[in-house]
Amino acid sequence: MWLTNFTLVLPNEVVGKGSVRLEDGLIAEIRDELVAGAAMDGEGRLLMPGFVDLHGDMVEREIAPRPNAQMPIDFGIHELDKKLAAAGVTTAYAAVSFATESVYGTVRSLETTSALIEGINRLRDNLLIDHRVHARYEITNIGAAPTLERLLEAGEVDMVSLTDHTPGQGQYNNVEAYIASISERRAISVEMAAEMVQKRIAMRDNPQIEAKLKDVVALALRHRLSLASHDDDSAEKVADMAALGVTISEFPVTAPAAAEARRRGLWTLMGAPNALRGQSMSGNLSALDAAEAGLLSIIAADYHPAAFVPGIFKLADVAAGGLPQAVAIATSHAARAAGLGDRGEIAVGQRADLVVVEKGSVHRIRATFRAGRFVYSDGSLHGLQAAAA
Repeated sequence: MWLTNFTLVLPNEVVGKGSVRLEDGLIAEIRDELVAGAAMDGEGRLLMPGFVDLHGDMVEREIAPRPNAQMPIDFGIHELDKKLAAAGVTTAYAAVSFATESVYGTVRSLETTSALIEGINRLRDNLLIDHRVHARYEITNIGAAPTLERLLEAGEVDMVSLTDHTPGQGQYNNVEAYIASISERRAISVEMAAEMVQKRIAMRDNPQIEAKLKDVVALALRHRLSLASHDDDSAEKVADMAALGVTISEFPVTAPAAAEARRRGLWTLMGAPNALRGQSMSGNLSALDAAEAGLLSIIAADYHPAAFVPGIFKLADVAAGGLPQAVAIATSHAARAAGLGDRGEIAVGQRADLVVVEKGSVHRIRATFRAGRFVYSDGSLHGLQAAAA
C-alpha cells in the first residue's frame, strides 16, 4: 500500500510531499511526489523510522509499580508493549538487571529477572513490537554469573552490558551525595545508608570479580552479542572496556570518556530524557552538549520512552546534521550498534517500521507501524483504519 503526502525523514535529507509504498512488511518504493489513490494521506505530517531502544528500564516498573506491589510478569510485559508502540518504539531491548543489592529490591533478584527474561522470549511472537533482552551484569554481583551464563547459553539474551555501580566512581562518584540519596529513597537513617554503601564498596575487593567478568564477556562474544559498558567516567575506563571487546559506551559520565569512546570507534549511548531536559538527572554529561560536540551516537528510552520524540527535536537543534542526524541517533545508529541491518531507515528494502509524528507545542505520535502492520493510532489520520484492515 501507498502512504502519501508525508514529510519523509530520509537518512540524509527531509523530503516534503513524499510517498512510501509498503509491501510484505518492507519499504518497496519511495517517491518525492504525491501518489493518487494512496491508502493514507499524511497531510504533511512527518514520517520517521520506528525508534530502536537499546536500553529501557521500564518493564521493571510495570511489574513492580510500587514497593511490595508486584504484578504478574506477563501482564507487565503486555502493558509495556502498548506504551512502547504508542511512543513510536518498534524495537525494544528490555534492560533487565541482576543486582540483588539494588534499591529496586526483589524485582532485580535472580528469580524475578530470570522469569522476566523468559517471559519476554515466550511472549515475543504475540506482542505489538519487537522485544529483545538486554542483560545488565553488575560485575560485583558474581553470584549472578551462573544464572546469566545459563540464559546466554539458552539463547535468551540479545545484548549484554557490564555495570559497576560501586559508590565512589562512575555514576555515583560523590559518595556523600549517594548516601543521602539512599537515605531518602529508602526512608532510612543516614547512618544506615552509609553502612549499606560501605558494604557495596567492600564488594569491589572480591578477587573473583575479574575472572567472572571475563567469563561472561567471553560467552557473550561467542554468541556474537553486542557488548556495552555502563557509566564510563574516564578515558582509562573506556580503554579498559574496549580491551574487553565492548563496542557501546552507555551513559558516559564525562566528556573526556565520551570523546575517548568515539576516538576508539565505540558507539556512545545516552538517555532521551537527558536530551529532552538538557541535563542528566545525576548531574553528569548532558546529551545535548555531547551531541553538539559530535560525541553522541545513540539515544535510548532509559526510563521514559515518551521522551524520544521531543528529545529528537532538541537534538536536531544542536546536531550538525539537523533532523536527519537526530532521527538516526534514535533509529539507524542504535540498530547498527545492535547488529541489526534490516531496520532504522526509510530506505528501499528496510523493514517498514515507521512512526507518524505531528509537530506542535507538544510533538505527538499519531501512528506506529511495525513491519508494515499498523500497531498504534490515536485516530487522527483519515483512512488509517481502512488501510490497516
